[in-house]
Amino acid sequence: MSELTRRKFLRDLGVSAGALPFLLNLPSLGFAQHDRPKQRLIVMFSPNGVVPPTFWPDEVGEVFELKESLKPLEPFKKRSLIVHGICDRIRGDGDNHMRGIGCLLTGTELFPGNIQGGSDTPAGWSSGISIDQEIKNFLQADAATRTRFGSLEFGVLVPERADTWTRMSYAGANKPIAPIDDPYRMFDKLYGRKKDQESLSSVLDDLRTDMRKLRGLLSVDDQRLLDDHAHWVREMEHELRQEVPEDVGHAVPQLELGVEDKNDNMPRISQMQIDLLVQSFAADFARVATFQFTNSVGEPRMRWLGIEDGHHSLSHKPDKDETAQDQLTRINKWYCEQFVYLLERLDATPEPGGDGTLLDNTLVVWTNELGKGNNHTLKNTPFVFAGGCPGFRMGRSLRVGEVAHNRLLLALAHGFGHPIERFGNPDYCGDGPLSLS
Repeated sequence: MSELTRRKFLRDLGVSAGALPFLLNLPSLGFAQHDRPKQRLIVMFSPNGVVPPTFWPDEVGEVFELKESLKPLEPFKKRSLIVHGICDRIRGDGDNHMRGIGCLLTGTELFPGNIQGGSDTPAGWSSGISIDQEIKNFLQADAATRTRFGSLEFGVLVPERADTWTRMSYAGANKPIAPIDDPYRMFDKLYGRKKDQESLSSVLDDLRTDMRKLRGLLSVDDQRLLDDHAHWVREMEHELRQEVPEDVGHAVPQLELGVEDKNDNMPRISQMQIDLLVQSFAADFARVATFQFTNSVGEPRMRWLGIEDGHHSLSHKPDKDETAQDQLTRINKWYCEQFVYLLERLDATPEPGGDGTLLDNTLVVWTNELGKGNNHTLKNTPFVFAGGCPGFRMGRSLRVGEVAHNRLLLALAHGFGHPIERFGNPDYCGDGPLSLS
């Protein structure tokens, strides 16, 4: 049945347009394709490099120990792949922070511009599409893998300003995509509600009649999916209206209308955004997402970890400053905990209409714009993978020498069945996609 016919069938029943994106994918209505590919991609970004001695495993292969920064990954160790040796070789305009984030997913140079970096030349936006959007476009071109949004761009405490340090995803040359770092706005985007609190109070009311009409046509499994979705939206709606609880271990402001976009709310915002991302995948609103913590040169003060100095400032401290190195390790360990929370939520969510969990069919990538903060190196850029994707064999620590990150971007495309031969600057595509099988 074509999508047009499916939509007409539901509209003939009197189903509202707001219900269509979810209801079109219920298997027992005969609309969802049981063999529909479920592969998904999430790219998570945290800034300012890592502390190499506390991040990279010493061992290579399937037997390795996780260092302090990656200790939270232990429960998913056998489903993770840690790759050392990926290098961003893109040069040209901009400083390494700017090229680090602007070229991270595009693999190509920044345009000349008027954003002044450190001691290097000013720069503008990236001159090419990012790999997340390349894969999104590839999936959206096929009716079997097309979703409502194609991709979703989440943020946590991303500055309001728009410049080269704040954008990693690009729809094309000179076309940066701004992440949404407000969970209320993201909720609005996903469920199409108005921003005022009045209409937020009853997201499901206008869908109840539609659900009753369709319930008798659904299998028991799909009735459960429908109920789970409705229950989750109602819980999220309730949660967004509540005052912020006092979390153990750090002071969070008591806010009348919810969680404000402020430094000390960063842990709560992170959790809310991750929950929204996972639910958006469960509802098949998108197959591709980015999740960006702050920005290149991000300066959050992680007081909930007992750290008062800003992250970027700390990252400039010398290696001999043991206090700073310990604090940077704890910061990266906290980012790893967010990565693991995302994995846990994906793994706790059953694959709709299929076996296993969302994590089984989702490749989650955690990366950074720098290999090390105090020397601003673009060598050994951190790449940690988890979940499942063709061509990515998990449960290993790898050292690949010094490989241009363009070849890794090609490997991502190939993992999604998109066999392109070049991506970004062709000079750094070498022998094609990096083998991680």
